[in-house]
Amino acid sequence: MPTKRRLKPSVVRYLYKILVVFIITLILLIGMKASSSFKTNFYKYVYDQSFSFTKFNNLYHKYFGKVIKEKTEPVSSDKITYSNISKYGDGAKLSVGSDYAIPIRESGIVVFIGNKDKYNKTVIIQQNNGIDLWYGNIDTVNIKLYDYVTKGSILGNCKDYLYLVFKKNGQVLNYEKNI
Repeated sequence: MPTKRRLKPSVVRYLYKILVVFIITLILLIGMKASSSFKTNFYKYVYDQSFSFTKFNNLYHKYFGKVIKEKTEPVSSDKITYSNISKYGDGAKLSVGSDYAIPIRESGIVVFIGNKDKYNKTVIIQQNNGIDLWYGNIDTVNIKLYDYVTKGSILGNCKDYLYLVFKKNGQVLNYEKNI
């Protein structure tokens, strides 16, 4: 009598994930086709408002396990060391050493890399705690857009000073309480 072959648990989990993504995509497509108000609300939520990648990441992690495999990265302290701090724009200007390696303060998802007025080259990380942290005046960047980055890994380098801006739900937070 032939024996039944069972699929490995990892294959079964993978197939479940594919099935869930397929069902969600199908529901969204049917909803957009059937109702113009559904389509309008979908576009408003996804494109016009700030989509919370960290909430989605935490929800996905809760129900489906680890999202991204850990990779080996340069690691440092999660504390940014500086010699002087002053108010600048919506945040703070920190005096740091020349060719300073910037540690990531909290784990999260990189949602922006580019130039911002007053802050030069900027990286924005949407942290798992819901705060968007802007790192400004960056010379070199070691991460890519939509990377999941971990606390203590190296974001990149800057020279002489670093700008930090803390925002939550679009509102600027007091940098003195967050440094």
